[in-house]
Amino acid sequence: MEKVSVIMPAYNAAGFIRESILGVLNQTYQDYHLYVIDDASTDNTAEVVKPFIHDRLTYIRNNANQGVAETRNIAIEAARGDYIAFCDSDDVWHPNKLARQVGILKTQRYDVVCSHYYTFENDLAQVKNYRGAGEIIAYRDMLKSNWIGNLTGMYNQRRVGKVYQRKVGHEDYVMWLSILERARNRLAYCIPEPLAFYRLSANSLSGNKIRAADWQWQIYRRHLGLSYQKSCYLFFSYLYSAVMKRQ
Repeated sequence: MEKVSVIMPAYNAAGFIRESILGVLNQTYQDYHLYVIDDASTDNTAEVVKPFIHDRLTYIRNNANQGVAETRNIAIEAARGDYIAFCDSDDVWHPNKLARQVGILKTQRYDVVCSHYYTFENDLAQVKNYRGAGEIIAYRDMLKSNWIGNLTGMYNQRRVGKVYQRKVGHEDYVMWLSILERARNRLAYCIPEPLAFYRLSANSLSGNKIRAADWQWQIYRRHLGLSYQKSCYLFFSYLYSAVMKRQ
């Protein structure tokens, strides 16, 4: 049984997924299993993935398109490792990512670990931005802004339990809130070095800001059930953090 289960959803990812898979396979820490879940792609994603299938890579194809949340959930359900990590099919990991993060989790001081990361468009050698966070991320900090980049996050599912994603906007953010709420002392440790590379796509660049803001408001009011007053406070904190992150 693997120590780390790596979750990689894919949809029409033929152009990028090879680089993402290699980023996992080339880890210096090798006690992992990669679950690639193909959400009924209509391109040749399957043909790109199949040569990599071996005893540490499982490929599952959905019969019909389920959406990213349900696709991740299929992999989470299949995962057997003590720790669960996420890498989308267009993102790339630094070779030392798993080794550094497993080392932190083994201290048993934290149940959640993440790291800083770079953003890029097409060429890894030409990064655009550096995304970081404080070394200690508390649940109350996460309520104001998503400080855990999904491609950098890992959690101890033996202690926290498996946490599944909801079909909501900002599904990864809602998941990390739930994980952190269950975690030891409601804290995550953020390794202050870039251990992943987030690919900017047309969707991530254009990102309808009004829609994203509405999703955030719905998280506070509907999914967390917070009062109107507290939701307003957190929502304006979220807007402020969003502006500061872009400076």
